[in-house]
Amino acid sequence: MPRTLTQKELAHYDEHGYVVIRDAIPADTLGASIAETERMVAVASTLTEAIPMLDLDPSHTPEKPRVRRIKSPHEHSEYFKALAADPAILDLLDPLMPSGIRIHNTKVNMKSAGIGESIEWHQDWAFYPHTNDSVLAVGIYLDDCDEENGPMMVIPGSHKGPTYDHHEGPYFCGAMDPDKSGVDFSKAVPLMGPAGTVTIHHARLIHGSAYNQSSRSRRFLLYAYSAVDAWPLHDLKGGLEAYDSRIVRGKPTLVPRMKETPVRIPLPARPGLIKGSIYDNQSILGNKYFDALEKAPEEKREPALA
Repeated sequence: MPRTLTQKELAHYDEHGYVVIRDAIPADTLGASIAETERMVAVASTLTEAIPMLDLDPSHTPEKPRVRRIKSPHEHSEYFKALAADPAILDLLDPLMPSGIRIHNTKVNMKSAGIGESIEWHQDWAFYPHTNDSVLAVGIYLDDCDEENGPMMVIPGSHKGPTYDHHEGPYFCGAMDPDKSGVDFSKAVPLMGPAGTVTIHHARLIHGSAYNQSSRSRRFLLYAYSAVDAWPLHDLKGGLEAYDSRIVRGKPTLVPRMKETPVRIPLPARPGLIKGSIYDNQSILGNKYFDALEKAPEEKREPALA
């Protein structure tokens, strides 16, 4: 049966900005999610370049297909659209979003064995600030995830701090310069667990992930949600009717809840940016944290994995 967060889990989320749960997703739901992911990824064997549904790894070829992200799977799959409203997910979020729950975006981030790309340190809040910060992401690992195949890493408690600059030069790049930020990345914690493990992280929490250095894939389904009374500050995504159609629990409101939070607007966008590709967005960052780890793992930037 679906369950909600315990008082201990709620306290951990409030203090640290994340929680990890291993008993929320039924085995049949996990199996169906894996099967639907594989069905969608199979299209890559017919492609030589990215399409709106699939972001391809630079090493991709039709003969050796490699997908690094399924973009907006709920818009391309009836299964993932329905899963976004599944009580197994929404019942967990009820205590965090009492005004109702609206889906903001979805994706499956994929790290192919041995080559899966890193995602630089960032805050989701930098991409989509709202009138209040009842905004979060639910992740479901579709593969066993350990420190070798690129777990999501977080900086505990950073959801209570500033919103950092995510620009490179004049353009928003969706990544933090690790030196200019002044953040102590030795405090990073990996979120790991067997397939089916659920993570919930606050939109202001600093997080990222390293390259997949293992011989195993790491597929990570992510649903980002906002409270119904949280309104975006810079993009309503298709107008009011479309915006309200994304409510998966609760009723629409025209009265946003206002909360004073640190905000930076994610503009201007770089000309020629590939829509929906955080990898393309972050590619212009000159000082990459995880690139430095890959090239010189003995240097001081190695994060704590415990």
